[in-house]
Amino acid sequence: MMRPPVVRRRRQLLRGALVLVGLGLVSGCERLPPSVLPAAGPRTIGFLAPTTGPYIGTPAAVYEAFRRGLGELGYVEGRDIVLDYRAGADRTQLADLATELVRRKVDLVVAAGVASYAIQTLTEAIPVVFGFSGDPVEAGFVDGYARPARNMTGMSFLGEKLTAKRLELLKQAAPSVRRVAVLAYPGHAGERREWQDAEAAARSLGLALRHLEVSTSDDFERAFATMASEPTDGLLAFSDNITLAHRARIAEVALERRLPSVFGWREYAEAGGLLAYGPDLDTSWGRLASYVDRILKGAKPSDLPVEEPTTFALTVNLKTARTLGLTIQSTVLTQADEVIQ
Repeated sequence: MMRPPVVRRRRQLLRGALVLVGLGLVSGCERLPPSVLPAAGPRTIGFLAPTTGPYIGTPAAVYEAFRRGLGELGYVEGRDIVLDYRAGADRTQLADLATELVRRKVDLVVAAGVASYAIQTLTEAIPVVFGFSGDPVEAGFVDGYARPARNMTGMSFLGEKLTAKRLELLKQAAPSVRRVAVLAYPGHAGERREWQDAEAAARSLGLALRHLEVSTSDDFERAFATMASEPTDGLLAFSDNITLAHRARIAEVALERRLPSVFGWREYAEAGGLLAYGPDLDTSWGRLASYVDRILKGAKPSDLPVEEPTTFALTVNLKTARTLGLTIQSTVLTQADEVIQ
């Protein structure tokens, strides 16, 4: 870290350099955005992520997208910022890691998924930017999307109308589907909103839904037994840590029962699900860098509205389609960003 006298001299030099640039007297200078002229050396950003959930043991994927986003905004690691990356397997580990970040007095914390809960209860002073797959209002992170009113803001991947789009894609891929089982974890923030969206979409698509709550492995087996005993010809699983942890078993049962299925994350389709439609995490995490940029420039998280994703990705598993005896129409395939052969 620079000593104060050196910092003062650097400020004077930078002010002079910026004046010269403004006058057109200096060219070819290294770009120095206003947000990366720290008063006392690089700003420290903690990055906290789970190794489960939509990150499937590789939270580095969203971390790297976030780093690229910062780079595109002109930040240079070591010069302007220092990134302190921490990842834990469960909420206990995440809570310990969050405590370490708070004790270190980092300038800002970026939290992925359930890691947002870990940091929420520890500080009201450190700004927190989250990427969360649920409803941040229901989770208690913010008071509202437009005016968070707290030290937390970011992006909700729950996404308005995503559930409706998933059911629409399921109907396009398998037109004969009429009765859809819905697997949902009741403890997931946003589950009620997703169910309401699903009901509204089902009415317009002529579908009948069966809501099946799942929390444990036994719950899943009971849900599968219910699906076998009642008329069921389609499957939708809400995206959360619980259904994701059981994605292989869900896909297995769907194939055994010959049920076309749709999910929210590509990992479900990779496990054998038919379709997955959800936010493009790479783009979304790059976008979260802009929140960090604005906060480092002086903006308050409480004044930065929570955003929802605008870029989405569709994954189609053609191997599963063949097993189910389905021919996926071109209207679906032309929308696909990834096709699993």
